[in-house]
Parts: sequence; structure tokens; C-alpha cells
Amino acid sequence: MKLALVGAGQRGMTYGSYVYQTKKAEIVAVVEPDETRRKVAADLFKISADMQFASVEEFYQFGKVADAIIIASMDRDHYSQTMAALDLGYHILLEKPISPNPKETLEIKEKANKLNLNVVVCHVLRYTNFFSTLKNIIDSNELGKVVSIQHNENIGNFHMAHSFVRGNWRSSTLSSSLIMQKSCHDMDILTWLTDSEAKRISSFGSLRYFKEENAPENSSDRCYNCKAAKDCRFDARKAYLPVAGSWPATLLSQDQSEEGILKAIETGPYGRCVYRCDNDVCDNQVVLIEFKNGVTVSFNLSGFTNKICRTIKIMCENGEIRGDDGTNIIEITKFGSNAVDQYEQRVIHPGIVMGAHGGGDVGLMNDFIDLLNKKSGSIKSSVNQSVESHIMAYAAEESRISGKIIDIDELKENLMQEVHNKSAGNK
Repeated sequence: MKLALVGAGQRGMTYGSYVYQTKKAEIVAVVEPDETRRKVAADLFKISADMQFASVEEFYQFGKVADAIIIASMDRDHYSQTMAALDLGYHILLEKPISPNPKETLEIKEKANKLNLNVVVCHVLRYTNFFSTLKNIIDSNELGKVVSIQHNENIGNFHMAHSFVRGNWRSSTLSSSLIMQKSCHDMDILTWLTDSEAKRISSFGSLRYFKEENAPENSSDRCYNCKAAKDCRFDARKAYLPVAGSWPATLLSQDQSEEGILKAIETGPYGRCVYRCDNDVCDNQVVLIEFKNGVTVSFNLSGFTNKICRTIKIMCENGEIRGDDGTNIIEITKFGSNAVDQYEQRVIHPGIVMGAHGGGDVGLMNDFIDLLNKKSGSIKSSVNQSVESHIMAYAAEESRISGKIIDIDELKENLMQEVHNKSAGNK
């Protein structure tokens, strides 16, 4: 099995490294504009010099050179790179989001289906033991039907500052809205757990904290020479030096020595003051969802948490389920008749699987390779399934901006009409 890698950043290298190390596939080409990252990938995967490219346009000129392609580039590059890869006949593993633009997302789905090619979206949470266990409990019907869900994505304050204030996903014009980039995962999980499409969505949120008016007195544009750094928890030296050699420090520089990291802090984007960046995405957002089967959901996305985890409470007809994927604990409670009699409760610790995202990355890659080897006829996160989560995320952002409740079927109809009009105009 031969794979090509477009994007040798953190996500692309995670997927590529797994299949290479397990000998499930050979990485025969790499496309990466950053010369250092491109060389690291080429050396690791032993890619010949003629199959190392700075741009995807150069690579695509060679035609189809592999069985499939991993596209793990920046959000706004996904559409053009994916559509061109489909024209060449590639099956594709596509990092989420499919595209920040819902019309482009639908175009990718339509083209993949027309050409009978697989586009598998990296919705890795479906592959974790934690969320698979939740799904099995719900589907067993031991607590009756789901009535309502409270779901929280706790980004973690330092993660918010790193990725969505200083980092690549700080601006919706450069990448995606926060809810599309970070929480299309959660929209996908909610459709999976409820086994339903969304009916209506409303949302509220803002960029409340990470802006100049909240900067400490005497602070400067960069941490390296900031007089307020000593008392600021966002001082880049505090954020990155203690975790040298691991995420997120590894994103600053290939040189993970103290000298290398300090140099990156002094000159690079991750040394900027979090209150004076060019960020515009929300740092907090709430979403209310009504599904077609009557299930209601409140979803909370927040950068104001100490830990990075997802917590969930699923309220059913005859009991409730509470879960925390950070502690890997699921608690099931069956309702009692009153407040004093005993009630039934049990705790589940889902098995821990090696690999990032609670083993989800490994599960996804195994499923993708099995699909390519024709060992499986279906996959948990095909583009056809994943489109729903992207429409939901787009609707949530539209509601947040407009203040309106979004009817999902009406939105889909309008988007599909625009897609078909564009297609007709191109003929």
C-alpha cells in the first residue's frame, strides 16, 4: 500500500508515522512548503528526493503515484487540494474540517460520490473507546431513549492561547471559525450518539478575553522583553520551556533545546502577547440544538478551563450517563423511585488504547487502511456522514453572528441549490 502525504505538520506526521512504523503502508511522497518539516518527513519515511515537493501543484503534475493520499494541510487549502486529488483518482484521508465553506464541503461530497472514490474525514472521536462505550450504552436501550444531552468541550486555557490566539487557527479568515475548526468533532459525535440529523440551531459567543483591553499594565507586544511577564501566566517561557520535546513546544522549532525555544519565542509567532495578536475567533461559545427525533442538546465550547477534556451528561428516560474523557470514567445511574431508597449505579473505565485522541488516531488509520485493502466495505467517518457536522457548525456560527435560529433543512436546501447552480454554470 502506497500513500502520499500533503502537509507534514503535527496531524499529518501522526498519521504518516503510524502507518510507516507499523508497516501498514509506505509513504512515497511528501508535500510540505516548510523546508525543515519537509526534510524531517522525507528522512523519517525514506522518501526519494524526486518525490519531495514544496507545493501540491508540483506534486499533482506527476499524476497518480500512490493508492491514496493524506491531506493534512491548512483548512482553506483542503478544497482545492481535495478536488484536484479526486480528479487524479485518489482515495483520500482528509483532516477536518473538510472545508470552512459549506458549499465547498458539499461539492467535495458530490464529486467523491460521482467518481466512486473514498473521502474519509478525520473524525477520530468515533474511534475512541470512550465515545464508543457511550454509543453502546445508548444503543442497548437499558436506560430508554435519550431525552437531552449536556456536552462540554473544555479547550484548556493554555491550548486556547497556543492554537487559537497565537497559532494557525487564530483567525476565521485564515482558517475557520472556532466551532468549525475545533468542534465539528463534537457536532459529529452528537449526531452519532443521537442517531439523528439536526432540526434547528441557535448559538451565542464572542471573543471576550484575548484582546488588548485586558493586557496587563506595562506589558509589551512580545513576551521576551515584557515587563509584566513575571506575573503573567501566558508568558511564552512558562508555556513552552517546561514541556520542551513535547506538544505544544515542538511546534515552535525543530531545535528543542532551551536556546532553540527561546529563539523561537523571541522571533516567532508563539512569543507574541496573547492580548495583542491578530486573533478574531471566539474564546467561548454556546450552542443549542434540537434534533429531528426530539433530542435537545446544549453544547458549551470554552477556552476558560484548566484541563483539555470533553465532559458529557446524557439524560435518558430511565437513567442518566455522565462521562469525562479526561479521567476516562463513565458513570451510569438508573433512576430510583424517591430520594431515600437505594438506586442502581455503576462506573465504567473504558479500556485505554495507545495513541493520540484516546486511541482514535490509531483506530481511524486502521479503518482507512482496511478500506483501501478491501477488508471493510464501510467506514465510520466517510464524507457522507461527516457533512452533517460541518453544516451544523456553519449554522451555529451563522446563528451567533446573525442572532437568528437556523432551520437546518432550509439551510441545506439553499446550499445545495447554490452548488447545483455553480455546477450548471461550469458546464
